[in-house]
This record gives sequence, C-alpha cells and structure tokens, in this order.
Amino acid sequence: MSFSANESFGDHHMNRELTMRIEMPSPSGEELKAARLKTGLSQVDAAALMGYPVQTGSRGGLQSRTWQALESPGDPRNMPGPIFAMFQLLTGTHAGYVLVKRDSTAEADETNTPTE
Repeated sequence: MSFSANESFGDHHMNRELTMRIEMPSPSGEELKAARLKTGLSQVDAAALMGYPVQTGSRGGLQSRTWQALESPGDPRNMPGPIFAMFQLLTGTHAGYVLVKRDSTAEADETNTPTE
C-alpha cells in the first residue's frame, strides 16, 4: 500500500473501498445458547471470553447476568451480530471463516518492502 504526498493515512483509509463483506446477523437468545453449548463453554466462560461482566451470584458461584439476558427468549436484548461473529471466530465455530495467527516473519518482510 502506498500513499501520495498529499494523502494522510486517515484520509486514504476512509476512502478505501470495502473488499470483503460478511453477513453478521444478531442471534436470537436460542441461537446464542445453541452456539455456546456447541463450544462446551459455560455462560461464565463465554461471558469472560467476550468481555462481558462476571459477578458472584447469590449462592456464591460466578454468573453473568448480561450473558443470561442475551440467552433469554423473554429478554428483548440480542447480542450484536459483529460480536456474535467474533464469538464464533474465537471458538472456531464460524461457518465460513477461521482465525489464523499472522506469520510475524512474513509481516516483517511486508513492512520492509519499499513501495512505489
């Protein structure tokens, strides 16, 4: 990627066309629960993975009221689609994509290559 002398990175990045589109619908509570169960994670583990609050419950164990609400069919809140897609990517359950760690040597080679 190269930039002209009059073009800042921010301007270039804002005008860049998107080359990849991923459908990211919000799951229903039932879909979220099924996805979590497929991974074998508890509600607490899933909540911690995604950065949702976890607290001590009334019986002394940990719980995530936020995650419970997101899985509840009676609650109007749903997990936003992009967050659900990240959950699927992090747990290896996304139907179309997988996360792959970037090769740091290849990345270093790209940053050291002069652009025209």
